[in-house]
Amino acid sequence: MKLRNLTLIALFGGLSLPGQPPSPELQKQTQADHQNMMDQLGIKALRPGPSGNESAPNHANYDESLANPYPKLPDVLILKNGKKVTSAKIWWDQRRPEIVEDFDREVLGRVPKNVPRVTWTIARTVHDKVGGIPVVGKQLVGHVDNSSYPSINVDIQLILVTPDNGAGRAPVMTMFRFGGLPGDPPPTFPGGRAMPAPPPGSDPPATEQLIADGWGYAFLNPVSVQADNGAGLTKGIIGLANKGEWRKPDDWGALRAWAWGASRALDYFETDPAVDAKHVGIDGVSRYGKAALVTMAYDQRFAVVLVGSSGEGGAKLHRRNWGEAVESLTGSGEYHWMAGNFLKYGASEATFGSKNPGDLPVDAHELIALCAPRPTFISYGVPEKGDAKWLDHQGSFMAAVAAGPAFRLLGAKDLGTSDDYMKEKMPPVNTGLLDGQLAWRQHDGGHTDGPNWKYFIPWADRMFGRHPVTKSASAR
Repeated sequence: MKLRNLTLIALFGGLSLPGQPPSPELQKQTQADHQNMMDQLGIKALRPGPSGNESAPNHANYDESLANPYPKLPDVLILKNGKKVTSAKIWWDQRRPEIVEDFDREVLGRVPKNVPRVTWTIARTVHDKVGGIPVVGKQLVGHVDNSSYPSINVDIQLILVTPDNGAGRAPVMTMFRFGGLPGDPPPTFPGGRAMPAPPPGSDPPATEQLIADGWGYAFLNPVSVQADNGAGLTKGIIGLANKGEWRKPDDWGALRAWAWGASRALDYFETDPAVDAKHVGIDGVSRYGKAALVTMAYDQRFAVVLVGSSGEGGAKLHRRNWGEAVESLTGSGEYHWMAGNFLKYGASEATFGSKNPGDLPVDAHELIALCAPRPTFISYGVPEKGDAKWLDHQGSFMAAVAAGPAFRLLGAKDLGTSDDYMKEKMPPVNTGLLDGQLAWRQHDGGHTDGPNWKYFIPWADRMFGRHPVTKSASAR
């Protein structure tokens, strides 16, 4: 299974599916961009990332006794000056900005101050049904002002579907995935291959479950914001903001760009009378699970997040030596997700010597902590069904445990475990920790968050204090 090719998202509950391999020209452009960043940083050599093939000589580690070479995580509630964070005010005024700055500079990159504005237009409106319930679907295009650099055009693709039940504004889950309007033919892969049907006995699609509960949903196509490859870094919204030039080391990568796109979608939702913009959530699986977590961490307007099988760069601890590693994200296949500066932590030879994951100023538990106190649901499947060991489920659970003190400080409930992330182990599969604003559930399916939607939706309703809205007599 080629994990790096999990690029397309189907409609059925967030299932990740393999895409097309990059063309030779795309690979050439990516290598050139990657080398340019290495040159800017003075990096002569990077450590190679581990192989996902367990029979390869350089296979990833799956021995728990070797999994924690850097066991001490940065304390989420200790300021850089060594003082303890003892109040919400100190968190918001001092500690949270410190963490954000480290992620901006070293991990995810900074969104430029000059990013052009987005103008939203409704290209098409349909009245149809989802799961037998009347809905209104809107196809939206967010055109990014490119008057400063007309050779790059960015049009954000967004689908919004809300219940047509006369109940007023609906909460909406925004999903990082390609999708169509209700009633349209299902999307296909490049080359015309059809999306696979869900396995027999599967839950209804997330879209049907949301509509049945009175939620709306939105599909945000991430690659309409920023391409998922290094060759695209001089194009898309990153390239437009840079006027087609190479990135600087602290410029944003694709994860921050996709998150920026989600924030612009929320800008639109705040103007749409069908949307309860105070209760908009964000969801994604795999690389888009990473993006969903980043979105929630940075934009406090998002009210809830479902983080699906996110792995390294998402909920997984960078300091863990298990499966996908920091070195996987510094290589030419995945570096575009991150800030250029992130490459330093995979360097074996450079003008500054070398760095390793233990040198990172922050880790995944702090990214989760940036979501506090808002409801944050971490979701995984099982390796037996395709949610590969590569993702490091235990390392992600440890990160959630270590984020707990920030949630408690802000008056929210954590996972209900101790704070000893080195001791705590994942609960059994299909046993959720869903009592608080920080939630965890490992389902018995594969590389998808599909089986967790039936748990996520009532959990989110409980967090919001809302009750399901059924179809009213005024519905079409």
